Amino acid sequence: MNESLVVIVRGIIAFFSLLFFTRILGKQQISQLTFFDYIVGITIGSIAATLTTDLTSRALPHWIGLVVWTVLSLSMQLITIKWRRAGKFIGGEPTVAIMNGKIMESTIKKMRFRGADLMEQLREKGVFSPQEVEFAILETDGRLSVLKKAENQPVTPKDLNMPVGKKGVNTELIYDGVVYHQNLKQVNRDRKWLDTQLQMHGIKDESEVFLAVFDPESGQFYIDRYEDKVKNLTDMSDYPEHE
Repeated sequence: MNESLVVIVRGIIAFFSLLFFTRILGKQQISQLTFFDYIVGITIGSIAATLTTDLTSRALPHWIGLVVWTVLSLSMQLITIKWRRAGKFIGGEPTVAIMNGKIMESTIKKMRFRGADLMEQLREKGVFSPQEVEFAILETDGRLSVLKKAENQPVTPKDLNMPVGKKGVNTELIYDGVVYHQNLKQVNRDRKWLDTQLQMHGIKDESEVFLAVFDPESGQFYIDRYEDKVKNLTDMSDYPEHE
C-alpha cells in the first residue's frame, strides 16, 4: 500500500479514536484540568500522533496503548468521584494563600508557588495589593480564586456609608449524602443544628443532599438536593429530545 495512503488511513483511525475517547472522558479534561490531567492529555495525543506517522511499526499496538491510557484516565476520574480521600490524594486540595490581607508564605512555598506568581494572578483579578483581599485560595489546577474585602468590592457598602459585615469561606457540611462531622465542629455547630436546618428545607435524611455548605460569618446555609424538582429546565442543546 502506498505510504501516503497508509498515513491517511491511520490518521483517520487516530482522529476518530481520539474524538471518541475524549468524549468518554468528559469535560473534566478541560474544565478541571490539573497538572496530571494535562500530562495525561499530552500523552494520549502523542500516542495518537505516533499511531498516524510511525510507519515502522504496526498500528494495533499504538491503538491498544491509546485505549489503555484512556481507560486508566477514566478509571482515575471514577475513583476520585467515588472516594473523596482518593480525590484529595490524586488531585490535591485547594489551599488558602492569602487570609485577611496576609500572605501565607509557608503555604505557598509548600505548593512551590512564587510570590511573583501570586502577584501576577492577583493583578489578573484586578487586585494590585494583597491588603484588598479577604481570602485568596489556590485551586488544584493552579488558578487563584479571590474574595476581596467587603470595602473593596465594586459599588461597595462603604461607598454608601452602610455597615459592612464580614464574609467567610463556605464550609462543606454534607457532600454526596455524607455528613462531615469534623467540619461541623470547625464551624461550632452540632448534628442537632444540622438536622434542624435540613428539616426547615423539607429534607428528612442527609442522603437526599448532594451538597450543603455553611458560611459561619454570614450564617448563610446553602443546600443542593439530588432531586431539585426544577420545572421547565433550560436545555442548552440544539438537538430535539426525541428524534
